[in-house]
Amino acid sequence: MPNPMPLQKVGFIGLGIMGNSMAGHLLAGGHELHVFNRTRAKVDNLLARGAVWHDAPGEIAAVCDVVITMVGYPADVEAIYLGADGLITRARRDSILIDMTTSSPLLAQRIAETGLGHGCHVLDAPVSGGDVGARNAKLAIMVGGDAEALQRVMPLLALMGNNIVHQGAAGAGQHTKMANQIAIASTMIVRRQAL
Repeated sequence: MPNPMPLQKVGFIGLGIMGNSMAGHLLAGGHELHVFNRTRAKVDNLLARGAVWHDAPGEIAAVCDVVITMVGYPADVEAIYLGADGLITRARRDSILIDMTTSSPLLAQRIAETGLGHGCHVLDAPVSGGDVGARNAKLAIMVGGDAEALQRVMPLLALMGNNIVHQGAAGAGQHTKMANQIAIASTMIVRRQAL
């Protein structure tokens, strides 16, 4: 188990079926949680437990030490991170941004490079395990990016998953997730043909 992390302000953007459970584990771990979701009603349960609502993703980056995103598609990731009032432009110096969306390796690399230019670290950390894994904090988390930054946030990730592996430089987490998806799809095709 990683060393305990000092309690800090953590942002979470994208609170669907998986994100809601993941953010709930951070709250249960005692962290001050700041949230944004396109549909506010979907986070009422977290707000009732003490989470702080923000009207835009950039607002969260301006006040949090760590910001986690779990959104729908690469286009959403790009807009949230690289938009004019997005996470990168509003992020605090030396903060860590973690994208847990299944996205593009090239986009992950571009976001990480842009983040460094603004004085923050960006990790790509897609997950496997689905809503059950998210609910039970048993996700597999595949991380690309700076190893030291990963060590700093490892206690947070450990609240959400039990198999956390540093895969390499920025984009490596997304490459690993891609390989994982291909392997799963291939297995499903073989099993279907065997029936």
